[in-house]
Formats: sequence, C-alpha cells, structure tokens
Amino acid sequence: MSSADRPALTLALSKGRIFDETLPLLKAAGIEVLEDPEKSRKLIIGTTDPGLQVVLVRATDVPTYVQYGGADLGVTGKDTLIEHGGQGLYQPLDLQIAKCRVSVAVRADFDYAFAVRQGSRLRVATKYVAIAREFFAAKGVHVDLIKLYGSMELAPLTGLADAIVDLVSTGNTLKANNLVEVERIMDISSRLVVNQAALKLKQEPIRHLIDVFSRTVEATQ
Repeated sequence: MSSADRPALTLALSKGRIFDETLPLLKAAGIEVLEDPEKSRKLIIGTTDPGLQVVLVRATDVPTYVQYGGADLGVTGKDTLIEHGGQGLYQPLDLQIAKCRVSVAVRADFDYAFAVRQGSRLRVATKYVAIAREFFAAKGVHVDLIKLYGSMELAPLTGLADAIVDLVSTGNTLKANNLVEVERIMDISSRLVVNQAALKLKQEPIRHLIDVFSRTVEATQ
C-alpha cells in the first residue's frame, strides 16, 4: 500500500523538547515535518508523508487528544501519563527521549530530613499531584498538596510551600533560585501512545511507525 492510499494518521506533539527529539524518529521512517512550529502559527502541520499530519497541542493535553480520537497517536512524558491516568491508551513504546526526573526540592536553608523525621506536615507545591500524593503516602509523610501551574521554584521562596515536586533536568534552575534537590522520585522519558480504536482501524500504518521507532530506539541505546 502506498502512503497516498493509506488512512491519514494524526500525530499529537507538544512544542519544545519532545517535538525536537521526535524529529529523528520520524526521519528514520522517511518522514520530515514541513514547517518549524516555532516560526509558524499553524497548529496542524503537514509532513513529507501525505498519510501523516502533526497536530501541536499543549503537553498536558496530548493523552486527552489521543484518548478521545483527536489524534491517532502521540508522544508524551511518563509524568503526564501518570497524571492523566492513561485510560483508553495503548502504550507500545518507551521512546527514551526528553529524559529528566521528578524530584523533591526545598530551599537550601530548609532541613527537609529533620522535618520528615519529626513527622511534620509539609506543604508541597506541584503540578504533579498524583505522583506527589503516591510518593509521600508510601513514605508515610503527611502533606498538604498545593496545585500550581506556573514556576514551582517561587513557592518555597515566598513561603507558600515547604517543598516542591517538579521535573528536573540539569538542576540549574533550582541552583539559580537557591533550591536543592533532596529526593529523586522517578526517572522520566517520553512514550508513544496510541488510540485503541485507531490501532484497529489503521493497524498497518501505525504498526509500521511503531516498528521503525522501536528499531531506531534500540539502535541508539
């Protein structure tokens, strides 16, 4: 079946690191995205394969678009998947891209170990409420979770929270704001997620992409 005859596939990506690090995987499948999302205002971008288009959505919305059929497949971080719950999604592949970690961080002058040992009730600011809740519950630490959407680093500096749970890559942002990483909760990378109905209806092109991505990931490990 030629690409012109294939059912059209829609791939949901978020701008930034995930988009940039997905490009080599697409290239391995002989596909290039036709426009730079940082320079174009378009939210739907064509590719050199007429059977595939890319939709640009907010990172936290990728699982929702795929779950409800707004996209056939997408690339999203493990952190986003855990918060979303992953309902209705087939998760065939860890792409090993956009790697970072979810960690607990506090002000450099805050004695986190002592507070935990004393059984203090900690105020924790995060956008990763499910991850934070499960982590602290497993440790037996009592926390009040404060959901934020913006810069987490500000919360301990203003006294809003004792600690934050956030993504950490280099740690430079923490250092710049006089914060220190005190516990590593989990390592994060991005997954390929597929709409379960699309997998049945468009099995051949989706399986082809999964196979190419899988071989490419294996070759780079």
